[in-house]
Amino acid sequence: MLRALVFDFDGLILDTERPIFESWRRIYQAEGHDIDVAKWESIIGMDDVWDPADDLEVLVGRPLDRDAMAETRRRHRNELLAAEVILPGVTALLEAARSEGVATAVASSSPVSWVEEHLVRLGLVDAFAHVACRGPDLPAKPEPDVYLAAVAALGVEPAEAVALEDSAHGVRAAKTAGLLCVAVPHDLTRNSDFSGADLVVDSLAELSLDDLRRLTT
Repeated sequence: MLRALVFDFDGLILDTERPIFESWRRIYQAEGHDIDVAKWESIIGMDDVWDPADDLEVLVGRPLDRDAMAETRRRHRNELLAAEVILPGVTALLEAARSEGVATAVASSSPVSWVEEHLVRLGLVDAFAHVACRGPDLPAKPEPDVYLAAVAALGVEPAEAVALEDSAHGVRAAKTAGLLCVAVPHDLTRNSDFSGADLVVDSLAELSLDDLRRLTT
């Protein structure tokens, strides 16, 4: 029985992944280097396991002005983010879940301040009964803690929930927590291993609540 949907945030509700990547790529290019795309892809869905600034300093062979670099990058990232809108299928699934009594939550490796800021901007902050984000007591994915926290807050068993994910690390977290999981790869995660997912689709717009119910039967 389907009682809950648990959404990842970055790359699943809003395409924050591409603006973050492109802002770092411009920083690298300004120093005459290319960012390691494969390395970047390998860490999507995790938290602070690789510092591009450290990597770039090694490449250029000298210390960089970290404060100036961070400000330049944030400005570019925010310009790109401002043009992003809710990804296809998200709103329809949320509306269907609300009308049919299926609880909804977010489980993210990003800090709660980041997720809630964007949910407010997108008009989605009231669409979720709970937002579980990595923090002092909740390690980031691929650890299962944010998913366990989300289903616990919703009062459902993990097997009664379906996770919606864009990264292989997120799929691993959801499955370890005992949820079913639908993977929705994008350009930066398309080459990842999604064999652990129960279903892989190109877009949430391809899914109905009945499709997700069938996964739990």
